[in-house]
Amino acid sequence: MNNQFKAHPWHGIPIGENAPEQVTAFIEIVPTDTVKYEVDKETGYLKIDRPQKYSNIVPALYGFIPMTYCDEQVASLARERSGREIEKGDGDPIDICVLSEHAITHGNIILQAIPIGGFRLLDKGEADDKIIAILKGDGMYKGYEDLHQLPDSVVQRLKHYFLTYKNLPGEPMTCEIVNVYGRQEAHEVIRRSIEDYWLLIRNQAK
Repeated sequence: MNNQFKAHPWHGIPIGENAPEQVTAFIEIVPTDTVKYEVDKETGYLKIDRPQKYSNIVPALYGFIPMTYCDEQVASLARERSGREIEKGDGDPIDICVLSEHAITHGNIILQAIPIGGFRLLDKGEADDKIIAILKGDGMYKGYEDLHQLPDSVVQRLKHYFLTYKNLPGEPMTCEIVNVYGRQEAHEVIRRSIEDYWLLIRNQAK
């Protein structure tokens, strides 16, 4: 019997049997969006988080990896690799930016992505990793197997976005990138976020 109900993007969409080498990504926003959308955790529908008040637009497809969670396992790795005092993860699914040469005009879609690296971002002291990936089969980006192979201009554009996307001009910065890592560490972050997710589900079931 076919499922007659829409799957919840966070809990109802499988991450993919080849994770972490290839993952399903749920895309919330695209570069042409003038507001920031995010999935409502209760209903699974997209909601407006905030308008994009200034010219800082997301430079890639942006969303999260289903059935992941950024909590103690991810925070523990962040403490180990950064040497910083990190109290916890940010309590959201792991974010992912997906690079593609194609102009995909709207979010609320799923796609297959190949993680190649990431940024270890701290948001007000909390671990908030950003996985960088390429769209599976993308003609322009498919040759890149590791973040460190990308043109520096692409990496710098992504870094600038995440360092400034929550700030208004003149406000103190709340985000900091403490590590830039390649494919193997991205895989480890994803594996730990899967552990965090199932720990969350077990704790909620008690």
